[in-house]
Amino acid sequence: MKKIQTQGVHHITITGADRQSSIDFWEGVLGMPFVFEQPNLDDAKQGHLYFDPGDGRLITVFTSEDRTPGRHRIDQGPGSLHHLAFNVSKVSFDHIVARLDARGITHSGPKDRGFMDSIYFREPNGMLVELASYRFEPPLGFTHTDVLHRAHVIRVAAGDDHIDTEHLADAIEALVRERTQTLSEDRGPKNPYSK
Repeated sequence: MKKIQTQGVHHITITGADRQSSIDFWEGVLGMPFVFEQPNLDDAKQGHLYFDPGDGRLITVFTSEDRTPGRHRIDQGPGSLHHLAFNVSKVSFDHIVARLDARGITHSGPKDRGFMDSIYFREPNGMLVELASYRFEPPLGFTHTDVLHRAHVIRVAAGDDHIDTEHLADAIEALVRERTQTLSEDRGPKNPYSK
């Protein structure tokens, strides 16, 4: 028996309401370019809209003109989607509250997640959306996942409850130390101001 190895999210498809309200939310609120559309190939009565969430992958939405937006009860139980999270830069994150407030969209306000900041709100059909901003940039050649994995190892060794900024800083230093060579015999921390 062998694994089926995934290599990233290909796309996520959401059941939306009508075409225009879907475009208004995904492009008009979240800024995702509306890149193409075609019929739902499994149900020609529905449209299939494609949006770029910012990384060149796809968020797709099935639409039907007989569905109107409404805060439907979304099942968040086992086997169901709890929420969908999108990455935003710090400068964008700092303006989310004002931009949601300007539209009258109820939201959680900023939430401190230790390694990132988050804001939660519901899209027009009731699905929970998170906009998240990492508090760090990974070193060149590493991913956010690489840093978070190393920060987790450091956190567990320290007996801490969750990843916080010190674990991230130490993880970044450790990854750079392992990957980058130096001519120095002693690469440890120094204080040139103590002499």
